[in-house]
Amino acid sequence: MAFGEILSSVSIIIASGTAIYGISAWKREFRGKRQIELAEDALVLFYEVREVIARARSCLGFGYEGKTRESEAEETPTQKKARDAAYVIFERFQPHEELFSKLHAMRYRFMAQFGLDSAKPFDEFKKIRNEIFSAARRLARLWAEDVRHFDEKRLEAHDKKRQKYESIFWDTYDEVADPINLRLDKVVSEIEAICRPVIMDKGRVFPELRKLWAKVWK
Repeated sequence: MAFGEILSSVSIIIASGTAIYGISAWKREFRGKRQIELAEDALVLFYEVREVIARARSCLGFGYEGKTRESEAEETPTQKKARDAAYVIFERFQPHEELFSKLHAMRYRFMAQFGLDSAKPFDEFKKIRNEIFSAARRLARLWAEDVRHFDEKRLEAHDKKRQKYESIFWDTYDEVADPINLRLDKVVSEIEAICRPVIMDKGRVFPELRKLWAKVWK
């Protein structure tokens, strides 16, 4: 075989290998771009959900809130007032159900891209919302109780429960001690720890491989 033919064959082999390597690099880059987009979307969604929860827990309210609840025929005026007050939290969350549905749906995509452990911040957000709803239901009963005839021990137990659930239901605006805000900040920090390193690589995903790909198909 002539030297020129050998050189031509070697060149073809090298070009083919480079092309295959370039295709593999392109696939990795494409996956990287998908991760970046997912990380950005997740981070924005977590910021939005945290804000929704913060607004829902605000102790500032309006007289019309809680009035959409359907009253039961046998409930007393005291029970109605207590249940309406507790129902406020459900009214405030209701317009944002789609947002929480998106968060739940994204959870599975996130796990597929970043591993099973990455679902923990999603699960914690859901848990926090459920705890707020549970606190509302308990307060609807506690606020309606007639404590005037309670003895000291029973009254102390009642107040302890009420304060516990009110600290979940209402924002105490205590940056150090508010139990829900502390957990929300922790959840957001956890999702940032996953997403920010990925987002920071935006625009720098396999730059040398893109150049190689361009040379192969020049």
